[in-house]
Amino acid sequence: MTITTLEIAAQALVADGKGILAADETVSTLTRRFEALAIESTPNSQRAYREMLFSTPGISAFISGVILQDETIRQSNSKSTALVHQLAQQNIIPGIRVDRGVTPFAGSLGEYVTEGLDGLGHRLEKYRDLGARFATWRAVIIADDRLPSKRCTHANAHALACYAAICQTHDVVPIIEPEVLMEGSHTIERCEAVTGDVLRAVFDALDEQKVIPESILLGPNMVISGRQAFRQASVNEVAAATVRCLRRHAPAAVPGIVFLSGGQNPLLATAHLSAINQVAGPKPWHLSFSYGRPLQDEAFQTWRGKGENVNAGQRVFYHRAKCNSAAALGGYTAALEQESAVA
Repeated sequence: MTITTLEIAAQALVADGKGILAADETVSTLTRRFEALAIESTPNSQRAYREMLFSTPGISAFISGVILQDETIRQSNSKSTALVHQLAQQNIIPGIRVDRGVTPFAGSLGEYVTEGLDGLGHRLEKYRDLGARFATWRAVIIADDRLPSKRCTHANAHALACYAAICQTHDVVPIIEPEVLMEGSHTIERCEAVTGDVLRAVFDALDEQKVIPESILLGPNMVISGRQAFRQASVNEVAAATVRCLRRHAPAAVPGIVFLSGGQNPLLATAHLSAINQVAGPKPWHLSFSYGRPLQDEAFQTWRGKGENVNAGQRVFYHRAKCNSAAALGGYTAALEQESAVA
């Protein structure tokens, strides 16, 4: 795959009105979700859940790509078709999470750095052979009155940049995910300052590693109040602060920005995305979503592990994806929530 083809793939992931489904939960994470609803967690039940999502009729109108994890990219559906092939047949691009999680950052209390660079090139070769065309790597940043430290910010930025360079070398589009966490009592102003510092460090590191910005996507947090903040910023305040921060720190050469939800509920994540797209003034990137639970939760609650609920779960999933598609175009309204979800 040439760089030109990488650019085309990156642009396809942020095509108008389309975004990314993050279905990269680990086995342990998915097991906890299953157990909370008294669903037996087995390889078959986990496969059945993902197959319900991936086989939703018409979902490719709203979903451009799906992030898988190591187990899922090797699975087949109930008809013995590999899940990656099932996605590709619908013109949905398969992707893979390649980081190996976070570890405490040495010399700092309460900060983390993401691991996974060792052997990454070899793993990417295998994942690409399996059908992956893009990858993700998430760095988590703690925000409070004293954190993040510059050392931790730069360590995570360096890892993200090295990951991105390796991806481009192996013909895989890297999605770069520096996430300032919502956990904490920080104000929206503090979140904006930290997010700006992190983005500045990330793009400096990407430049040092000679990463081509036209062939990446950025997957950041929205600029939002901490979950425990005394005052929660309004939807319009979040939109204005997020766009202002991106204008200052995200190069126009980057084709798209796919926001992480950061733990927002489905309605708020959708409303924020739409408001961001409605902000007046230049926005040189496509602004879309890379959501996990905000896209899945309602469908999961409807499905509850029962085969007779698959169609109902698909209708709910289709409806939430349709609402987020509208949000990616700045056209989401409360009235859309009243429409019947018809897949």
